[in-house]
Amino acid sequence: MLIPPNHPAIRTMGRIDDADPSRPIWVFPYTQARFRCTGTSVGMRLVNRRDYGDSTIGAVIDGVQVRARIPVDDEPVIVPFADHLPDIEHDVIVFKRQDGEHHLEILGFIVDDGAAVASPSAPEPMRRIEVYGDSVSCGERNEALLYTGQADPDVDLSPYSNAWFSYAAIAARRLNAQLHDVAQGGAALLDGIGWFNGPDYTGMESIWDRIEYNPRLGASRSWDFSRYTPHVVVVALGQNDAHPTDFMADDYDGEQARHWRERYGDFVHALRGRYPDALIVLATTVLNHDAAWDRAIGEVCAGIADPKVVHFLYTRNGSATPGHPRVAEHREMADELATFLEGFGERIWR
Repeated sequence: MLIPPNHPAIRTMGRIDDADPSRPIWVFPYTQARFRCTGTSVGMRLVNRRDYGDSTIGAVIDGVQVRARIPVDDEPVIVPFADHLPDIEHDVIVFKRQDGEHHLEILGFIVDDGAAVASPSAPEPMRRIEVYGDSVSCGERNEALLYTGQADPDVDLSPYSNAWFSYAAIAARRLNAQLHDVAQGGAALLDGIGWFNGPDYTGMESIWDRIEYNPRLGASRSWDFSRYTPHVVVVALGQNDAHPTDFMADDYDGEQARHWRERYGDFVHALRGRYPDALIVLATTVLNHDAAWDRAIGEVCAGIADPKVVHFLYTRNGSATPGHPRVAEHREMADELATFLEGFGERIWR
């Protein structure tokens, strides 16, 4: 039996293009749908639009996580998650593991014929977080556990990308908060540098206010900010801006570095314009990078002089690993970020 994606029992989270509610499009990592059902099997029907990488999708069924590979692109396909389950009520969360390397057109969720479908038993969290980031915020390559603390091997690790275990998602679950993970692997702050969508390169300044933004997967679409107002915004950008040249480290007072700091300040002001009351946390991550980037962010933060714009550094900021952080390092970051936010008390969630 096919449950349509706009069934009233299904609760969604994340920036979703639902211009056609019967065929919504998921782009950002950790976008998800949650529901309960009876029966012995769970799957979904979708169309995968892929730019690069090996596309997978995740599910958590009764607390057990499943990774499923999407076998074909550009045509409807059924992706099974579990069968031979006990014929009891199940809690189901289906989520997007990867970033905008692919889009998912959701056609529905598959359960047994005659199965009962109900809304999640847990209430929707009242707290709301939004993260603007790059591959680390996506959880890119974080399941390559044998390479913890090491450089990435020179192979395609896209199936090992799992947004569920990103620091952003782990921290949000610990804080019982919703999360919009507006993150894209390879994205710098600025267009024209970084790693995403080369050789022209698309930065977060052309992603942050979009639902869809990958030019190789279709037209750009704007996001309606009235649909989600976060209490906390985390900006975790700056590491990919060091490609192709690390201008902040090479010439901190040079024109390019000063221009970046100005544009970073503009980005923070744009966020404040959208979210007048949010706590805005400026950060990078534990991935190795030159400390000049954190100095720059701290300088911009001080210049903004807004008591609800703060600069946060992890204990091993910029020094924990030459490769993408793995799950253990994401847990480390999540614990520190959640503890930092808890220090503000309940007032930031009002």
